[in-house]
Amino acid sequence: MKPPRPLRMTFGKRARKDTIAGVVLGVESVPDGLALGVLAGVNPLAGLYGYLFGMVGGAVATSTPILAVQVTGATALIVADTHLSRFSDPERALFTLSILAGLFMIAAGVLKLGRLLRFVSSAVMVGFIAGIGVNTVLGQLGNFTGFESDASNRPLRTLDLLAHIWQVHLPTFVVGIVTLLLIIALMRTFLRALGMVVAIIIGSGLTYVLDLQGYTVATVGDVAGDTLGLPLPALPTLGVVAELLVPALAIAFVGLVQGAGIATAFPDPAGKRANPSRDFIAQGIGSVISGLFRGMPASASMSATALNAQAGAQTRASLFIAGGVMTAIMLLAGNLVSFVSFPSLAALLMVVGFGTIRPPLIMHTIRSGTLQATVMIATFVLTIVMPVHFAVLLGVAFAVIIFVVEQSHHLKVRRLQLDGGTFFREVDPPREVPSGEVVILQPYGNLFFASAAALREQLPRVRSHSQDSVVILRLRGIDDLGVSVSKILVEYSQKLAAKDCRLIVNGGELLFKQMLRSGALREIGLDNFFMSGEWQGKTLVKANVVAQAWVDARIAARADEGSQNE
Repeated sequence: MKPPRPLRMTFGKRARKDTIAGVVLGVESVPDGLALGVLAGVNPLAGLYGYLFGMVGGAVATSTPILAVQVTGATALIVADTHLSRFSDPERALFTLSILAGLFMIAAGVLKLGRLLRFVSSAVMVGFIAGIGVNTVLGQLGNFTGFESDASNRPLRTLDLLAHIWQVHLPTFVVGIVTLLLIIALMRTFLRALGMVVAIIIGSGLTYVLDLQGYTVATVGDVAGDTLGLPLPALPTLGVVAELLVPALAIAFVGLVQGAGIATAFPDPAGKRANPSRDFIAQGIGSVISGLFRGMPASASMSATALNAQAGAQTRASLFIAGGVMTAIMLLAGNLVSFVSFPSLAALLMVVGFGTIRPPLIMHTIRSGTLQATVMIATFVLTIVMPVHFAVLLGVAFAVIIFVVEQSHHLKVRRLQLDGGTFFREVDPPREVPSGEVVILQPYGNLFFASAAALREQLPRVRSHSQDSVVILRLRGIDDLGVSVSKILVEYSQKLAAKDCRLIVNGGELLFKQMLRSGALREIGLDNFFMSGEWQGKTLVKANVVAQAWVDARIAARADEGSQNE
């Protein structure tokens, strides 16, 4: 039985959109893949294979259907800074790195580690992405100008180029400039992203003409050979795994962060909710398959996903179509790919690198405060001056430290005063515990080891005149105090008890169980814990009544004792 006509039309419309998007993405991915292979300092075909097999492999499992798993600029720079040439078999080391990074991504997805990404601040990511953009541009100046420098890092190689500007290879530089100007101009026309492809074709054609005139300009064929086809599978080499752990972890982390951002920016057109853990696993599958077929590590690509979405993709079929288009180009026009010139690919990468730098985001981060600006600048500098995989891991450590520092500074203790009913008035807490009063304290912020000192500083001091008082600490909504905070509460309870005062804790069932397990509640006293219920403030009012009765009884007893002594 035929489906209803509207359904057939909907399916046909989606199929047409997916086909158009797939063709656009497939054609665009060929020069992009070669370019990122150049950026990584490996055989350009490894970048192309990473694009093809990463995309097709990842498309099988993603929860975000138009998410493209390909080689990214950040990944390529990490590969470049790994210096695979130091290994006896650099190509197999690259394939091993791809598989290892993929396995880390799969493990992250299985363990549902996406929740850890919230510790990475926006300031760290803005600085890191800006650093990647600058590194991409600086890293291609050699291919763009034909000048080779022996300096140890990209900034120093750039300075070396400026100091020897007369040694620029003029034919190479001309091809690079022509391609760069064409990319900028054609992307403003109806061609849009395909303008990059046209510019590279024209630039490579100019290279061919110059070669006929006796001026040599480097091409893909100089590295990859004159023929191009689908690769045979390759096995990893286990002997280099230990040396590749850090860059593999860095690649996995960058991929996971980018994947989480892409899933938010490009949701399922059908309205289904993204599953970050499943997307992590899909990225890992894509990278593993890429490594098995001689490709670079693959992860979620923002630029490829954006291109796929802008071209009208509706389902994951667009990614499979793009893979088919890439395969057709490699099989039917593989010999033409060898004529693609290096300065043309360098021009493409430089445009992409400049596009990665987002001045509005940078200015927004600077305006957000000195701390955020400092973190962004520090991450940016680290990304520029040191290997990217170390910069990534230091950036993560930076993010965690900043999170801890910020949370520890945000703790604020306030005093709650009851109006005789169930309404509270917030005021500053007293500096010292007064005599014969009930003091209700409400901490705001996270209570953990880093904020323990801030809590201790803000609790009212227990002095010699502090007697016959009760301090009620309201901890509703806090499930775990940790060792440091628990220790402070026990010590504070003991100080109060030494002055004939009392500490009462008001919290939930989970906090009660945690304090019971840790032994803190036995020190404070079981009768000094008032468990909250579903009604906000009800238990606190009850605790206040009990505390006030205790205070009144203590004051009365002390008065009786004084009258008897008289």
